[in-house]
Amino acid sequence: MSSTFCFVLPGLYNSGPLHWQSQWETRYGFTRIHQRDWDTPDKDDWVHTINEVIAPFPPEKVVLIAHSLACCAVAHWAHRYARAIRGALLVAPSDVEAPSYPSGTTGFDPMPLQLLPFPSIVVSSRNDEYVSPERAEYFAGQWGSTFVNIGDKGHINSASGLGDWPEGYKLLQTFA
Repeated sequence: MSSTFCFVLPGLYNSGPLHWQSQWETRYGFTRIHQRDWDTPDKDDWVHTINEVIAPFPPEKVVLIAHSLACCAVAHWAHRYARAIRGALLVAPSDVEAPSYPSGTTGFDPMPLQLLPFPSIVVSSRNDEYVSPERAEYFAGQWGSTFVNIGDKGHINSASGLGDWPEGYKLLQTFA
């Protein structure tokens, strides 16, 4: 991925040191987009931060690696700014409209359903507590994303025991 600029976008509460995103950041030198508020995020703030961080980079070389709530933030960002980046890996897109979604976020719902102006892959699990497989596949279809279900891996986070998640990194290579 040497000819691209890869940006890690953690979801609600950030990604800890055992999360595959943190491991990719360390192992591959990816850049984390740090949000001002990880615990009670505001959509407009997150979307603005995404845009400000990646604005200096050539869009055709930008790859976003989003997890959970950050998938929703990327979809909102795409709708607002319509930048055609190289691609996005959208992992475990939380359903911000579901009753199981944690409270404390502002402005993320309703879930954005517009076609993304760039290639994308949505990765989901059959037993994710924050999105049903049907909703994840629906989001992928609305966004024009390739849909990949990886079986029973929970929220595809550090609790899923994926380590540095080589299968996910292989999916990321689609954008190389």
